Amino acid sequence: MRVVLGSDHAGFELKEKVKETLTSMKDIVVSDYGTDNAETPVDYPDIAREVAMTVAGGKADKGLLFCGTGIGMSIAANKVPGAYAAHVCCEETARLSRAHNNSNILALGGRTTDHEKALEIVRIWLETPFEWDRHLNRFRKIQLFEEETGRALAGKDSTGRLVTFEHPLIKHKIGMIRDETTPVKVFRELVQEIAGLMVYEITRDLPLESVRVKTPITEAQAWSLAGKKMAVIPILRAGLGMVDGILQLIPNAKVGHIGLYRDPETLEPVEYYCKLPGDIEERDIYIVDPMLATGGSAAAAIDLVKRRGGRRIALVSLIAAPEGVEKVHSRHPEVDIFAAALDSHLNDHGYIVPGLGDAGDRLFGTK
Repeated sequence: MRVVLGSDHAGFELKEKVKETLTSMKDIVVSDYGTDNAETPVDYPDIAREVAMTVAGGKADKGLLFCGTGIGMSIAANKVPGAYAAHVCCEETARLSRAHNNSNILALGGRTTDHEKALEIVRIWLETPFEWDRHLNRFRKIQLFEEETGRALAGKDSTGRLVTFEHPLIKHKIGMIRDETTPVKVFRELVQEIAGLMVYEITRDLPLESVRVKTPITEAQAWSLAGKKMAVIPILRAGLGMVDGILQLIPNAKVGHIGLYRDPETLEPVEYYCKLPGDIEERDIYIVDPMLATGGSAAAAIDLVKRRGGRRIALVSLIAAPEGVEKVHSRHPEVDIFAAALDSHLNDHGYIVPGLGDAGDRLFGTK
């Protein structure tokens, strides 16, 4: 487990005591974001932001914050989307903040919590898992509220997100498809698996509604998707390799197709095929293409979908280049881009570096 710590001057001594204990534990890797003494005053929001950004960005699993009371640190940390900081004062609230609220940052008061009690609180908090069950829907509502509020405050012309994934399975499988020795059959299966794992993460905020079901034992409360309509639109041909992996998780999604080729003189994408669901304007749309390189085809595909009434559009790629991200966001600033990996750059031939070569050729065994 990767744990990042931070404190102001008032929380320094308690932070040091906790750090001493954590660093002696073999399964925990500790990073300390300061401060480094109890005499020099520092502003707690600066420390809270660094820790919260690290945890929310997936570079650490949990965060621990310390100030005089813990209140200021928790308020500041919770301004970072994806940071869920709990100000805790006893063992039971530590347990519940994990079991019921899925907190990923713990805030403690250096002037209000003695060392022994703090160590017990930290132990319980780190060891307690999220209970999921009925709490999952509530936690996801918090995430959805966070996202919707951020968009509303930013305005309709705000730049869409670039979201990359740190899930170990995704990173592992991306490494396998980069390998030039991976055979076609395995490559194709891996692309489907990665696409499924990505859409699992992308759809974590789908709204749910409560339903009653009859089990073989008794009646029980269960959850059902609250009527969300989705469409998957692959860009031919390589995008086809991602569709089955997505449909395994969202079998009721409708599938459209967009075909584009590059004009040899102008180098601009030219449409040769476009077939979309008739109710495309009512659906959440995922345009899929394994490689976001120059961004020309992706931007053109989004243009086509918009002209036919599509509004809620996201782009899903396995590997993206910064040039492609910039191109898409310059043409469609509101579109979210989801990528399993963001690579370094494009080479002189327009291939992503390090990339994985031509995804279409590797999917279908052509050259």
